[in-house]
Amino acid sequence: MHPSSLPQKMKDETGRGTDQRRNHELSQGLGWISIFRLGLVQAALGAIVVLTTSTLNRVMIVELGLAAVIPGALVGLHYGVQITRPIWGHKSDAGQDRTTWILRGMALLAVSATLAAATTLLFERSFTLGLAVAVLAYSLIGIGIGACGTSLLALIAARTTPQRKAAAATITWILMIFGIIVSSVLVGSTLDPYSHPRLIAITAITGVLCFCITLVAVGRIEHRSRQPARKSASLETSSFQESFSDVWHDPDARLFTLFIFISMLAYATQDLILEPFAGLMFGMSPGETTSLTGTQHAGVLIGMLLVGIAGTILGKTMPGMPKLIIAGGCFVSALALAGLGLSSLHAPSWPLETNVFVLGVANGAFAVAAISTMMLLAGAGKRADHGMRMGIWGAAQAIAFGLGGLLGTVALDTGRSLSQDNGIAFCAVFGLEAALFLVATGMAVRLRRTGTSKISQDLHRSATVAAVPGE
Repeated sequence: MHPSSLPQKMKDETGRGTDQRRNHELSQGLGWISIFRLGLVQAALGAIVVLTTSTLNRVMIVELGLAAVIPGALVGLHYGVQITRPIWGHKSDAGQDRTTWILRGMALLAVSATLAAATTLLFERSFTLGLAVAVLAYSLIGIGIGACGTSLLALIAARTTPQRKAAAATITWILMIFGIIVSSVLVGSTLDPYSHPRLIAITAITGVLCFCITLVAVGRIEHRSRQPARKSASLETSSFQESFSDVWHDPDARLFTLFIFISMLAYATQDLILEPFAGLMFGMSPGETTSLTGTQHAGVLIGMLLVGIAGTILGKTMPGMPKLIIAGGCFVSALALAGLGLSSLHAPSWPLETNVFVLGVANGAFAVAAISTMMLLAGAGKRADHGMRMGIWGAAQAIAFGLGGLLGTVALDTGRSLSQDNGIAFCAVFGLEAALFLVATGMAVRLRRTGTSKISQDLHRSATVAAVPGE
């Protein structure tokens, strides 16, 4: 070999080695520690949001004596504003800098939550001024959640290998619940003796702490796991309309959007009526109905954990498993809700706690499986439009949650008015929810048929890239 060719050969081998290492990093995606760190951001979101949807809700009704419809409408407003999620998702796609949008959204959420708490002082001076500022604050809360949450899920979806996405979804949502619990306990222990300034101070401190947690949690993760191959000039020059059109004309994405809306509408409809149902039909005390809700949430956590474990162990060999769990979870949820409907006609002899626990497990299983499928399908498009897809699905979920509570209460009041019988009214509402879950089951089966091939290709591609010679 001619000596002059040696440097070029070494350069070529070095280049191939670099490409192999890059491909190996790509195949590995986010490590478990990085996934856990990003889950802490979701925990921070939950910690702030629970103050605005729970604590402030109580203060407005009890301490300020406002009609319950006012905080209810404000919470509904923050869900409605999240229809803007596709905008924030597209912005994070176009800039390929999701970390910035996560931090901006968290900062806005922290500030707007503090502003919402400050309305407690304004309401005492002027109802009109307090309401105007509250509307502004809750609108900004919705924008902050949308910008931060959409970019966060898009980052996890884009950087996590397919076989880890079920576990990533489980970790993320369990940490969100953990954040809600920790925030509720700490705020509850420091808020007494209650005063409006104390509430404002605690909300502000919570916001600062959550922003600091987010800042540390997302630090260098995106840039360390960046995937240069996914960036393209067409992505950076595509408009919002083009990106939205590309996603909406994807039959899998469109069907999944409708599935998210229907299933989450069914999921949220029972939120506000389960405890009144247990109290009216089974004679449970407030403490007992609270424990019943805890039983349901325990079931949700168990369902989430089962899906995360199954996804990690069987993800490579059963790429269609998340969609099977979605269909099964929705179907069992329909059966459990049908059981609740029957229980309203056979109270108090029905095994209510067991029925509610089964409902929780099915809800948790289908919800996390849906989120992991969301992450898988987010990378199934022609463009690197994870943010846009997550934004569209997040908007569908937020609207469904906002409408769900309203639908449940309106349907119950209508049923009681028409039948003059609580049992028949509750049976009709639970029957409506069961029907929605059956519709969602049919959608999940259809989605499984059309989407499995794309997910299988993703898993095969990931396994192929991982098998780099010399690694």
